[in-house]
Amino acid sequence: MKLNFALLIAAWLASLAAGSAAERPNIIFILADDAGIGDFSAYGCKYGSTPNIDRLATEGMKFTRAYSGSAVCAPSRCVLMTGQHTGHALRRANQSKTGLLSLPPDQMTVARLLHDTGYATGGFGKWGLGNPGTTGVPEKQGFDVFFGYYDQKHAHDYYTDHLVRNSDDVPYQESGKHLWEDYSHTRIASETLRFIEQNKDRPFFCYAAWTPPHGDFVIPENPVFGQKPWTEDVRNYAAMVALVDRDVGRVMQKLRDLGIDEKTLVIFSSDNGANPEFVESLGSTGGLRGYKRLLYEGGTRTPFIARWPGRIQPGTTSDVLTSFVDLLPTAAHLVGVPAPKGLDGHSLVPTLHGRGQQEPRESLYFEIYEPYFQQAVRMGDWKGYRLGTKAPLELYDLKADPAEKQNIAAVHPDIVHKIEAVMSKEHTPSPHYDAPEQGKPRGKLKAE
Repeated sequence: MKLNFALLIAAWLASLAAGSAAERPNIIFILADDAGIGDFSAYGCKYGSTPNIDRLATEGMKFTRAYSGSAVCAPSRCVLMTGQHTGHALRRANQSKTGLLSLPPDQMTVARLLHDTGYATGGFGKWGLGNPGTTGVPEKQGFDVFFGYYDQKHAHDYYTDHLVRNSDDVPYQESGKHLWEDYSHTRIASETLRFIEQNKDRPFFCYAAWTPPHGDFVIPENPVFGQKPWTEDVRNYAAMVALVDRDVGRVMQKLRDLGIDEKTLVIFSSDNGANPEFVESLGSTGGLRGYKRLLYEGGTRTPFIARWPGRIQPGTTSDVLTSFVDLLPTAAHLVGVPAPKGLDGHSLVPTLHGRGQQEPRESLYFEIYEPYFQQAVRMGDWKGYRLGTKAPLELYDLKADPAEKQNIAAVHPDIVHKIEAVMSKEHTPSPHYDAPEQGKPRGKLKAE
């Protein structure tokens, strides 16, 4: 597939006129880590405000039925990069029974597609799809540069003595005082802005996979939430969400300063739902059931906002059903090349441009293997969930019951049958994971 796609790219580049090349947008995808939909005031946050992310929504399009790729980090990012859902993708959990899984050398990714069409490609923050020495490192997956954490466990350490650039350790001298200059996100955000400035005169893809508000829940200063009557973790988590918002504002200001604001599509989202400790204390899942690692709505519903001045109508809202599988085909559409075969997503360009009909989607499919096997399907307003490939299905009407409180499977056997058929069709067995016919909850939900 890689060779055929490369030939298509070469033919396309050969026929590309200089004028149309200038039309290709810069693409910035900002991904928060473990932030729930209820952490952002554009989606009804109750404990604070995120004015810069709100501004993205008022100047762009807010999606109200958007989902991440999974309910936990690595598989969600795998879906984002590959355009394949977790029934087809390599990574379906952070761990597997065969150890850590790295993307294979011939994997098509968003970065590879854009790199092959002439884009500068940079990633900043957490990767999690291949450690140094493997085929999955980002510089072998289409990125010119990646700076931050390759290993997701390393990403817990905000006061690390090193980060990684293109598989090489970049050591830092720690002050020992936990100052802003010691804080890893400070360095990662600065590198993000530097990449944008260095590539202002050519099309670029910037993947800002920032680590806040993922644990460890630490931050150098917390003047806004530091005196709240909450636990220290909760206070720091709230401050880390505010930090993400501040740096979204810095990115937007950089685009204005460089005069490339109208050439740039900016998308903001989060990789999965919030951790359980922030559900009651902060309402981080927005009143939805579940949280990180669970395929109920609170584990996978995500903020998703797109802004592109002159192309996206300001202040618009879309209820198009979408998830991370749609990024790769959307990128292909934006640069005018055929989407690779075997993707599970659709281009969102018709919706972003506000013209034409978005390609209809029958359903969204999810599966996960931690802390136990789960399957879920969103089909219109219906949501199906089960704990094994032959387990009884729970059914919810999300329009009437967005918090998934009432299982109505018994009164809608026809819908149950349709959703079970989707689950059977979309689940492809993997040698790296075992999918039980009858599963049950087990294990503890720990941070990773």
